[in-house]
Amino acid sequence: MNFSEFLHGVEIIAQSGNPSVTGLEYDSRRVKPGDAFIAMRGETSDGNKFIDKATTAGAVAVITDSASETPREGVAWVQVPNGRRALARLSANFYKRPAERLAITGITGTNGKSTTAFLLEAILSAAHRKSALIGTIEYHVAGKILPAPHTTPEALDLNRILAEALGNGATETVMEVSSHALTQQRVYGIPFDVAVFTNLTRDHLDYHHNMEEYFAAKQILFEGCGTDPPRAAVINAEDEYGQKLEKISKKRGSEVLTYGLNSGDLHADKVEITPRGTRFDLVTPEEIVPLFSPLIGRVNVYNILAAAGAAYARGCKLDAIANGIASLARVPGRFERVDCQQPFTVVVDYAHTDDALRNLTSLAREFVQRAKQKGRVITVFGCGGDRDRAKRPLMGEAAGRGSDFVVLTSDNPRGEDPLAIINDAMVGLQRSGVKYIVKPDRKTAIALAIREAAPGDIVLIAGKGHEKVQVTREGSMPFDDVEVAREILRDAGYHCEAANAAAGKTS
Repeated sequence: MNFSEFLHGVEIIAQSGNPSVTGLEYDSRRVKPGDAFIAMRGETSDGNKFIDKATTAGAVAVITDSASETPREGVAWVQVPNGRRALARLSANFYKRPAERLAITGITGTNGKSTTAFLLEAILSAAHRKSALIGTIEYHVAGKILPAPHTTPEALDLNRILAEALGNGATETVMEVSSHALTQQRVYGIPFDVAVFTNLTRDHLDYHHNMEEYFAAKQILFEGCGTDPPRAAVINAEDEYGQKLEKISKKRGSEVLTYGLNSGDLHADKVEITPRGTRFDLVTPEEIVPLFSPLIGRVNVYNILAAAGAAYARGCKLDAIANGIASLARVPGRFERVDCQQPFTVVVDYAHTDDALRNLTSLAREFVQRAKQKGRVITVFGCGGDRDRAKRPLMGEAAGRGSDFVVLTSDNPRGEDPLAIINDAMVGLQRSGVKYIVKPDRKTAIALAIREAAPGDIVLIAGKGHEKVQVTREGSMPFDDVEVAREILRDAGYHCEAANAAAGKTS
């Protein structure tokens, strides 16, 4: 591809040279001879500092968002006003605009994105449509499960994934779209057919500063990011921010489909939640469909409704919606049970906001009450470092009010002192009046909670969910809550292997 073709649609301030380009990179360490290098300012670093490293590695062209950089001899040169928008356009051009040939559903919100995405993927499969999934837990592309470095990849990686999916016969893509990705324009130029909004509660305010900025980031998905607005918007009508988005989407000309537990174009009737799953009647504009999901809890009713709404907007038949929902038995790290034939329940969940902890402990309380045993809710949780400090006491209070006993520990302290983070959260725990203990070492905390559990209790290990590492000042170290809980249960004499074998026979 010659450089001029490569630059189609890119906003350009100045340009020189027209070499043949064989690749594109934004990381100078990955540059190969014949590549174009895009040097752009990021959140924590400036790619313009690495231009000479990229040209030494063989870059034949440089695209820069810096007015102070000067062209290098023998290298094609382009100055652009916005590096991230340029990266998005260049990436789409290099991979022959795969997004324009896929029906893409974007899902945004604070909680429920991953479960909604997994549910929608299952429905599309039941409708005999081939799809890719991009999200927080993992990426599903061309029959492969790939690790997810980001909820929403950088534009270059995103277009590469979409091109691979398209090349393997995919017609649909299900994608979680984070507020960071929207403000950083990682999805600039991606035409979303359907946009889904789950909810908005306090999170990421270390980045967005306040709820208004956070909502404004989510709003970008429904207005179009360098594209027309989505054809259809599927919105939680029972969320106050969802009600604002409904008005915005209608003004923008999107077809709006609302959902809610008790109201909306799609809503639930005759909800029955048991330890084995959730059953309810899905009320749609067409007819009423009975649904069963192995996922449990009111929060998952919302997730099911969101996924059903997105599938409905994509023209899926109601029987495919019902079959797809019934087929999804679990979502990694989302109320994931660790079964070693112990007489109490152990659950790992990603809950890492005060709202998510309220939902999780409420579900746990309902779970033990329905089992008709006087079970307690025992919660292990911590707060992330280098993140919004103001939410820590709120998380402590939410965990305390929903639990009978809390073990406060560490959860990715990153560059901060774990004890300082714990002290912030302890303020809310003390406000709740719950009995608690502090154990900064996460493995010790999980072991203590499991030892504390009696028959009929439920132990919630909250915060990390699907994550496989603990991030500290010393760097990342392997840490998987599910595996750690399983190891502790095994050491206590329970039979994890037998439980897993039994589960395999019944699944």
